[in-house]
Amino acid sequence: MDFEAVIGLETHVQLKTRSKMWCGCANEFGASPNTNVCPVCLGLPGVLPVANAEALRLTALTGLLLNGTVSRYAKFDRKNYFYPDVPKNYQVTQFDQPSTVGGFVEFESQGTIERVRITRAHLEEDVGKNFHFERQSGVDFNRAGVPLLEIVSEPDIRSPDMAYDYLNALKQILIYGGVSDCDMEKGMVRCDVNISVRPKGQVQLGAKIEIKNMNSFSGVRRALEHEIPRQIAILKAGGSLSQETRRWDDTLEATENMRSKEDAHDYRYFPEPDLMPFAPDDEWMEDLKARVVELPLARKRRFMSDYQLPASDAETFVNDVPLGRYFESIAKGISNPKAVANWVINNLRAKMSESETTLADVRFPPGAIPELVELVETGKISGKIAQDVFGEMFETGETSGNIVNKKQLSQVSDTSVIEKFCDEVIAANPKSVADFRAGKTVALNFLKGQVMKASRGKANPSLAGKILANKLNS
Repeated sequence: MDFEAVIGLETHVQLKTRSKMWCGCANEFGASPNTNVCPVCLGLPGVLPVANAEALRLTALTGLLLNGTVSRYAKFDRKNYFYPDVPKNYQVTQFDQPSTVGGFVEFESQGTIERVRITRAHLEEDVGKNFHFERQSGVDFNRAGVPLLEIVSEPDIRSPDMAYDYLNALKQILIYGGVSDCDMEKGMVRCDVNISVRPKGQVQLGAKIEIKNMNSFSGVRRALEHEIPRQIAILKAGGSLSQETRRWDDTLEATENMRSKEDAHDYRYFPEPDLMPFAPDDEWMEDLKARVVELPLARKRRFMSDYQLPASDAETFVNDVPLGRYFESIAKGISNPKAVANWVINNLRAKMSESETTLADVRFPPGAIPELVELVETGKISGKIAQDVFGEMFETGETSGNIVNKKQLSQVSDTSVIEKFCDEVIAANPKSVADFRAGKTVALNFLKGQVMKASRGKANPSLAGKILANKLNS
């Protein structure tokens, strides 16, 4: 019997705000333990929370970016449970009336376009962080109260690779929209994995196994690559699976049981009495819509369509948004945007990396690269000379046309002049001439290189090759 995996993901993302969700403490990574805290985020008696307005906007913006619906009435609830890193002994979250519902993420995976539906994206607060030492444990509450967005997918994912690609696409969308920096090393993105297996063709879901607190996308993929075969092997051996929570051991590369979960835990949800429901009006929604950006996949498709770029170039401009904007600023309306893209990706980016500079430091005017492309395509300079010209452009800020004119670098296309160079090279290299006439066609490339050397790179290489071939064949 063949089995298939059914996977849903719960992704927790810290929002890009300057302060925490309910107080004015800094939302800051790396501060000394328990320095960004106050009576509100420590849950001391008598305090009153005040909702972070930017966190509310970023949550609703996420709903729009994920093609979902922003609720016109949302409320906060208390989720009651005890754990050392929860100072209030409850978490303020959204239960039955979240800020956003529905939507989907479209992304590329294994050469096809996949779509994973989104159940909801709800706003809550993060908890503190436990540290375990040799003889004692400690809790850092700096993270407690940081605005946290939980994005819950439908069980539409069918493989570890698809889960990995979905998470990367989701991360890219959130970074594009300015919702979160999604820095994995700073713990800004964490993921819970829900997985079951079932015989192919069966509609009913199998027993749901949850893998908690994954902190890397590659870890999610490896955990699934282990867990799917583990569950299938149990079923094929005649065993049964029951609902449980497991953890991933990255060293052993295996999941292990944390606790059984026969029944859903009763968190005794009830509406947060200290927070009013959130009901955005039309004006608030219109302001929010102005913050919606072009999504990465749509951007890639547009670069390929509008500028006839291959997928690899378009992907480069999707991953490096400032570089893509720069390309668009100089490529609109030109006849060969692909050639301009080559110079931006292969030359400009390399020069900036070498010199540790940014686009803001580029000294030559925006039209300098298209002008350089035109000089090459019209045969006025060779590709080799163009490389030298670009280097000087980057250093001095001068345009390619000025550099070519000042240094008299224009390519020689005068047949009689090139013939003279060819005659000199043929006379000076009798062995290579004999090799070519004996059938070693690669000798022509050597002779052509000698012509370019003799002309100091100014000879039209295409014309030089034709003249050499005619002379050697006659």
